[in-house]
Amino acid sequence: MLARDVMTTAVLTALPSTDVREIASMLLQRRISAVPIVDQQGKLRGIVSEGDLINRSESETQHRQSWWLRLMSGPDDQAREYLRAHGTRAEDVMTEDVITVSEDTPLSKIAALLEKHRIKRVPVLRGGKLVGIVSRANLLQGLAASLPAAAAKREDREIRDALLASLGEAGLAMHQVNVIVSEGVVQLWGAIESDVQHQAARAAVEGTPGVKRLEDHLGVVPTMLRVAHGGV
Repeated sequence: MLARDVMTTAVLTALPSTDVREIASMLLQRRISAVPIVDQQGKLRGIVSEGDLINRSESETQHRQSWWLRLMSGPDDQAREYLRAHGTRAEDVMTEDVITVSEDTPLSKIAALLEKHRIKRVPVLRGGKLVGIVSRANLLQGLAASLPAAAAKREDREIRDALLASLGEAGLAMHQVNVIVSEGVVQLWGAIESDVQHQAARAAVEGTPGVKRLEDHLGVVPTMLRVAHGGV
Protein backbone atom coordinates (compact mmCIF):
# COMPACT_ATOMS: atom_id res chain seq x y z
CA MET A 1 0.00 0.00 0.00
CA LEU A 2 1.37 3.42 -0.95
CA ALA A 3 1.05 7.01 0.28
CA ARG A 4 -1.43 7.80 -2.51
CA ASP A 5 -3.81 5.13 -1.16
CA VAL A 6 -4.30 6.72 2.28
CA MET A 7 -3.15 10.35 2.09
CA THR A 8 -5.46 13.24 2.85
CA THR A 9 -5.57 15.32 -0.33
CA ALA A 10 -7.56 18.34 0.90
CA VAL A 11 -4.68 19.82 2.88
CA LEU A 12 -5.09 23.20 4.55
CA THR A 13 -2.04 25.36 3.87
CA ALA A 14 -0.75 28.85 4.58
CA LEU A 15 1.63 31.28 2.92
CA PRO A 16 4.99 32.27 4.44
CA SER A 17 3.52 35.72 5.16
CA THR A 18 0.48 34.39 7.06
CA ASP A 19 0.12 35.86 10.56
CA VAL A 20 1.07 33.46 13.36
CA ARG A 21 -2.18 34.21 15.20
CA GLU A 22 -4.16 33.20 12.13
CA ILE A 23 -2.31 29.89 12.01
CA ALA A 24 -2.97 29.26 15.71
CA SER A 25 -6.68 29.90 15.11
CA MET A 26 -6.62 27.57 12.10
CA LEU A 27 -5.11 24.74 14.15
CA LEU A 28 -7.78 25.13 16.82
CA GLN A 29 -10.83 25.56 14.61
CA ARG A 30 -9.89 22.92 12.03
CA ARG A 31 -8.82 20.26 14.53
CA ILE A 32 -5.37 19.85 13.00
CA SER A 33 -1.94 19.86 14.60
CA ALA A 34 0.15 21.36 11.79
CA VAL A 35 -0.12 23.53 8.67
CA PRO A 36 2.21 23.14 5.66
CA ILE A 37 3.61 26.45 4.42
CA VAL A 38 3.68 26.80 0.64
CA ASP A 39 4.61 29.59 -1.75
CA GLN A 40 2.40 31.08 -4.46
CA GLN A 41 3.37 28.23 -6.82
CA GLY A 42 2.38 25.53 -4.33
CA LYS A 43 5.93 24.48 -3.48
CA LEU A 44 6.53 23.41 0.11
CA ARG A 45 8.54 25.91 2.14
CA GLY A 46 8.11 24.52 5.62
CA ILE A 47 5.58 23.48 8.22
CA VAL A 48 4.18 25.08 11.38
CA SER A 49 3.08 22.66 14.08
CA GLU A 50 1.66 23.10 17.56
CA GLY A 51 5.18 22.63 18.89
CA ASP A 52 6.45 25.60 16.86
CA LEU A 53 3.90 27.85 18.58
CA ILE A 54 4.56 26.81 22.17
CA ASN A 55 7.53 29.01 23.04
CA ARG A 56 5.87 32.34 22.34
CA SER A 57 6.13 35.66 24.16
CA GLU A 58 2.36 36.36 23.87
CA SER A 59 1.40 33.25 25.83
CA GLU A 60 4.24 33.69 28.34
CA THR A 61 5.59 30.27 27.37
CA GLN A 62 8.82 31.59 25.91
CA HIS A 63 11.77 29.38 26.77
CA ARG A 64 14.90 31.28 27.69
CA GLN A 65 18.30 29.69 27.28
CA SER A 66 20.58 29.44 30.28
CA TRP A 67 23.47 31.88 30.35
CA TRP A 68 26.06 29.22 29.53
CA LEU A 69 24.13 28.06 26.44
CA ARG A 70 23.96 31.68 25.27
CA LEU A 71 27.73 31.95 25.66
CA MET A 72 28.22 28.86 23.49
CA SER A 73 25.78 29.97 20.76
CA GLY A 74 26.56 32.45 18.02
CA PRO A 75 24.73 35.69 17.24
CA ASP A 76 22.64 33.99 14.54
CA ASP A 77 21.43 31.38 17.03
CA GLN A 78 20.29 34.07 19.45
CA ALA A 79 18.60 36.02 16.65
CA ARG A 80 16.87 32.85 15.42
CA GLU A 81 15.58 32.08 18.93
CA TYR A 82 14.23 35.63 19.23
CA LEU A 83 12.56 35.39 15.83
CA ARG A 84 10.76 32.15 16.74
CA ALA A 85 9.48 33.70 19.97
CA HIS A 86 8.53 37.14 18.63
CA GLY A 87 8.10 36.81 14.85
CA THR A 88 4.60 37.42 13.49
CA ARG A 89 4.85 35.51 10.21
CA ALA A 90 4.71 31.81 9.43
CA GLU A 91 8.18 31.99 7.89
CA ASP A 92 9.52 33.28 11.23
CA VAL A 93 8.48 30.19 13.20
CA MET A 94 8.15 27.37 10.66
CA THR A 95 10.31 24.28 10.57
CA GLU A 96 12.11 24.41 7.22
CA ASP A 97 13.84 21.01 7.19
CA VAL A 98 10.67 19.00 6.52
CA ILE A 99 10.68 15.23 6.02
CA THR A 100 8.65 14.48 2.87
CA VAL A 101 7.66 11.49 0.74
CA SER A 102 6.34 10.87 -2.76
CA GLU A 103 2.98 9.38 -3.72
CA ASP A 104 4.65 6.04 -4.40
CA THR A 105 6.31 5.71 -0.98
CA PRO A 106 5.24 2.47 0.75
CA LEU A 107 3.40 2.85 4.05
CA SER A 108 6.03 0.72 5.77
CA LYS A 109 8.68 3.31 4.91
CA ILE A 110 6.44 6.17 6.03
CA ALA A 111 5.84 4.44 9.37
CA ALA A 112 9.60 4.07 9.81
CA LEU A 113 10.14 7.78 9.05
CA LEU A 114 7.51 8.87 11.57
CA GLU A 115 9.08 6.65 14.21
CA LYS A 116 12.68 7.62 13.45
CA HIS A 117 12.08 11.37 13.40
CA ARG A 118 9.35 11.36 16.06
CA ILE A 119 6.90 13.27 13.89
CA LYS A 120 3.13 12.96 13.52
CA ARG A 121 2.70 13.48 9.81
CA VAL A 122 4.62 13.72 6.54
CA PRO A 123 3.78 15.88 3.49
CA VAL A 124 3.44 14.13 0.14
CA LEU A 125 5.08 15.90 -2.80
CA ARG A 126 4.81 15.63 -6.58
CA GLY A 127 7.45 17.59 -8.43
CA GLY A 128 8.16 19.62 -5.30
CA LYS A 129 4.51 20.61 -4.91
CA LEU A 130 2.28 19.52 -2.05
CA VAL A 131 -0.41 17.01 -3.09
CA GLY A 132 -1.33 15.42 0.23
CA ILE A 133 -0.35 14.53 3.75
CA VAL A 134 -0.06 11.21 5.57
CA SER A 135 -0.61 11.25 9.33
CA ARG A 136 -0.36 8.54 11.95
CA ALA A 137 -4.15 8.24 11.76
CA ASN A 138 -3.95 7.65 8.00
CA LEU A 139 -1.47 4.83 8.58
CA LEU A 140 -3.81 3.20 11.09
CA GLN A 141 -6.69 3.55 8.65
CA GLY A 142 -4.61 1.81 6.00
CA LEU A 143 -3.76 -0.95 8.43
CA ALA A 144 -7.42 -1.38 9.35
CA ALA A 145 -8.24 -1.88 5.68
CA SER A 146 -6.04 -5.00 5.74
CA LEU A 147 -4.75 -4.65 2.21
CA PRO A 148 -2.24 -7.26 1.02
CA ALA A 149 1.41 -6.28 0.80
CA ALA A 150 1.12 -5.59 -2.94
CA ALA A 151 0.03 -2.17 -4.18
CA ALA A 152 -3.68 -1.44 -4.26
CA LYS A 153 -5.51 -2.35 -7.43
CA ARG A 154 -6.03 0.32 -10.05
CA GLU A 155 -9.78 -0.08 -9.68
CA ASP A 156 -9.54 0.77 -5.97
CA ARG A 157 -7.60 3.94 -6.72
CA GLU A 158 -10.14 4.99 -9.36
CA ILE A 159 -12.97 4.44 -6.86
CA ARG A 160 -11.11 6.48 -4.24
CA ASP A 161 -10.42 9.37 -6.62
CA ALA A 162 -14.05 9.49 -7.76
CA LEU A 163 -15.38 9.28 -4.21
CA LEU A 164 -13.06 12.03 -2.93
CA ALA A 165 -14.38 14.30 -5.68
CA SER A 166 -18.01 13.46 -4.84
CA LEU A 167 -17.54 14.05 -1.11
CA GLY A 168 -15.95 17.42 -1.82
CA GLU A 169 -18.86 18.31 -4.10
CA ALA A 170 -21.21 17.41 -1.25
CA GLY A 171 -19.56 20.08 0.90
CA LEU A 172 -17.79 17.90 3.44
CA ALA A 173 -14.68 19.32 5.11
CA MET A 174 -12.26 17.02 3.33
CA HIS A 175 -9.29 17.88 5.54
CA GLN A 176 -11.22 16.00 8.26
CA VAL A 177 -12.46 13.07 6.16
CA ASN A 178 -10.41 10.28 4.66
CA VAL A 179 -11.31 7.44 2.30
CA ILE A 180 -9.69 4.01 2.18
CA VAL A 181 -10.66 1.53 -0.55
CA SER A 182 -9.72 -2.15 -0.46
CA GLU A 183 -11.09 -4.67 -2.97
CA GLY A 184 -14.04 -2.38 -3.61
CA VAL A 185 -14.84 -2.00 0.11
CA VAL A 186 -14.93 1.67 1.14
CA GLN A 187 -13.96 2.81 4.63
CA LEU A 188 -14.86 6.37 5.64
CA TRP A 189 -12.93 7.90 8.54
CA GLY A 190 -13.05 11.27 10.26
CA ALA A 191 -15.46 13.87 11.62
CA ILE A 192 -18.39 15.56 9.91
CA GLU A 193 -20.67 18.32 11.14
CA SER A 194 -24.24 17.04 10.80
CA ASP A 195 -26.53 14.11 10.07
CA VAL A 196 -27.34 15.49 6.63
CA GLN A 197 -23.64 15.47 5.77
CA HIS A 198 -23.56 11.86 6.96
CA GLN A 199 -26.42 11.03 4.61
CA ALA A 200 -24.70 12.85 1.75
CA ALA A 201 -21.54 10.84 2.35
CA ARG A 202 -23.53 7.61 2.22
CA ALA A 203 -25.21 8.70 -1.01
CA ALA A 204 -21.82 9.55 -2.54
CA VAL A 205 -20.52 6.07 -1.74
CA GLU A 206 -23.66 4.37 -3.06
CA GLY A 207 -23.45 6.40 -6.27
CA THR A 208 -19.80 5.55 -7.00
CA PRO A 209 -19.36 2.71 -9.52
CA GLY A 210 -17.37 -0.27 -8.31
CA VAL A 211 -18.17 0.07 -4.61
CA LYS A 212 -19.09 -3.27 -3.05
CA ARG A 213 -19.67 -2.27 0.57
CA LEU A 214 -19.36 0.69 2.94
CA GLU A 215 -17.69 0.52 6.35
CA ASP A 216 -18.69 3.78 8.00
CA HIS A 217 -16.39 5.12 10.75
CA LEU A 218 -17.49 8.76 10.49
CA GLY A 219 -18.42 10.66 13.63
CA VAL A 220 -20.86 13.57 13.73
CA VAL A 221 -19.30 16.39 15.75
CA PRO A 222 -20.77 19.89 15.25
CA THR A 223 -18.20 22.64 14.65
CA MET A 224 -19.17 24.71 17.68
CA LEU A 225 -18.82 21.69 19.95
CA ARG A 226 -15.33 20.96 18.59
CA VAL A 227 -14.19 24.55 19.07
CA ALA A 228 -15.66 24.70 22.58
CA HIS A 229 -13.63 21.66 23.57
CA GLY A 230 -10.45 22.95 21.95
CA GLY A 231 -10.28 20.35 19.17
CA VAL A 232 -8.15 17.22 19.54
